[in-house]
Amino acid sequence: MPVMDATLPQLILWGLIAYGLGSVPFGLLLTRMLGLGNLRAIGSGNTGATNVLRTGSKGAAAATLLLDAAKGAVAVWLAAAFAGEAAAQLAALAALVGHCWPVWARFRGGKGVATFIGVWLALSWPVGVVCCATWLVTVLIARISSLGALAMVVASPLWVLLLGPGDMFILSLLLAALVVGRHHANIARLAAGTEPRIGR
Repeated sequence: MPVMDATLPQLILWGLIAYGLGSVPFGLLLTRMLGLGNLRAIGSGNTGATNVLRTGSKGAAAATLLLDAAKGAVAVWLAAAFAGEAAAQLAALAALVGHCWPVWARFRGGKGVATFIGVWLALSWPVGVVCCATWLVTVLIARISSLGALAMVVASPLWVLLLGPGDMFILSLLLAALVVGRHHANIARLAAGTEPRIGR
């Protein structure tokens, strides 16, 4: 656990700010602005980049990925700058919760992969970079995006122990558990051998 360097009102304030930032449904906003159809009626109905890609727009999907990562990073950076390390860790968790269950989108969000990457790049860039590398290597080998995401988040506590501040270990478990939980349908398809591969 981090050293408690913020007051309770500061923690509550930055938790709410981070949740609000994380809740911004960039996937929904971009698809509406670009006239790409109703994202809720496409694929899983999630607001994340993977589902945006199903609209056929790689540009919109890439923009969603970058913006979803950025909102997590910005939440952490702001909390760290104004209230310290404890607030930054709380902001990371709150931003991810906001992305998965956004108040602005009736609590129906994405699976948290991009925001997970964003908060780790802000909290500890070496951990964030190795997480990205874990995803990339897994996807190159297996050609399954969800498997890459799951491998990344499951391995993240190990990367924190090896590379990051030790007081982030409990946070790493919480963040990983949230993303794994959001992938329950993917896990079922992986177990059944029916999860689609990239390019199919």
